[in-house]
Amino acid sequence: MLLSQHDGGERSDELFARAVELLPGGVNSPVRAFRGVGGTPRFIRSASGATMTDVDGRTYIDYVGSWGPMILGHADPEVIAALSEALLRGTSFGAPNELEVEIAEEIIAAVPSIEMVRMVNSGTEATMSAIRLARGVTGRTKLVKFEGCYHGHGDSLLVKAGSGVATLGLPDSPGVPAALAESTITAPFNDAEALERIFARHRDIAAVIIEPVVGNMGCVPPNDGYLQSVRELSRRNGALLIFDEVMTGFRVARGGAQELYDIHPDITTLGKIIGGGLPVGAYGGSKELMRHIAPAGPIYQAGTLSGNPLAMTAGLVTLRRLRDLSIYERLEQSSARLCEGISKAASAAGVQTITNRVGSMFTTFFTDQRVVDWTTANRSNRDMYGRFFHGMLAEGVYLAPSQFEAAFVGAAHTDEIIDRTINAAARALSIVNF
Repeated sequence: MLLSQHDGGERSDELFARAVELLPGGVNSPVRAFRGVGGTPRFIRSASGATMTDVDGRTYIDYVGSWGPMILGHADPEVIAALSEALLRGTSFGAPNELEVEIAEEIIAAVPSIEMVRMVNSGTEATMSAIRLARGVTGRTKLVKFEGCYHGHGDSLLVKAGSGVATLGLPDSPGVPAALAESTITAPFNDAEALERIFARHRDIAAVIIEPVVGNMGCVPPNDGYLQSVRELSRRNGALLIFDEVMTGFRVARGGAQELYDIHPDITTLGKIIGGGLPVGAYGGSKELMRHIAPAGPIYQAGTLSGNPLAMTAGLVTLRRLRDLSIYERLEQSSARLCEGISKAASAAGVQTITNRVGSMFTTFFTDQRVVDWTTANRSNRDMYGRFFHGMLAEGVYLAPSQFEAAFVGAAHTDEIIDRTINAAARALSIVNF
């Protein structure tokens, strides 16, 4: 028997009722609350490979992947074995360790623009630190970001930020000082002329920060030549270009989107995959730039748990496995087949959808227009997505509980799992219009 969309299962319902009295909204990150799709969030007990099992014993094929990090799958045996050994040596030292050096070498070898890297504890910390570096080096204050791009919850960045902000209907966030908001200029994604006009009006822009492939208004790829234009305009106007590759790094290619599109930003931020599922972030660039960071230089940034041996262990195992480029070939094939299958199922059900994909990240938008920016993404039918989400959940497939998030295929999604997902989508789409 299929559950109603408001029924999370007896144990999940009980836990959520307790959680709303203890945690804001019952969750520790907003999009988990199911506000964008309705119903009660599933509380997860365990995960393995391509699946997660909730506290009521129901197992789901997972396309959230902890929001991107689980490219090898949940509880990968090699990662778990390495972590088990690392735990016995201690969880945090507050002092340098060999693993920090090794993971830095791995990142620098893979990401084209990075010659030196600083490890931090989250993607938000990485983007905040990258912006401070850009402002410190240029002596300028203003920042350009793009509508629908989310770069963490730093004060300067919660302006037209897409993702969870859009899901909850919050245009900006109270608590952000007006002066900080005023220092952030927003531009439409995939519109180089708009960026050119901004540079013509503002001479004190320190940096342009961009998701080279957007994942936080759903997956939105750059138009042909767009990133090249952003690179050229930034350079010509003396602003540093920051690629936020927290999501795309080691995901769309081993060297990230900058490898895929052959663009060298000045600063790159990373996270998610480089921690193998543990909390992590990083930012890097040329040695000339990064030597401005303390203690090598005057721009301060520090972190108690930065480079901790657990995150470094999980990340190092993951990144070494991803030296095998055949993994990316399989991810490309699996993701293409899945997206094609969902699109065909939607067409057969008479449901208008557009599926955007870059590598192993994708989003199915419930719209009949190409999705190229926040304006076109925002025209998607949220109610239809909510019905699709709950239809897939009832079929045993866990998608992001928001129209405005990317989904992720991992190495653990076998051909058989992809087929099961396509068949589930066909059944779920058959009820979307009712």
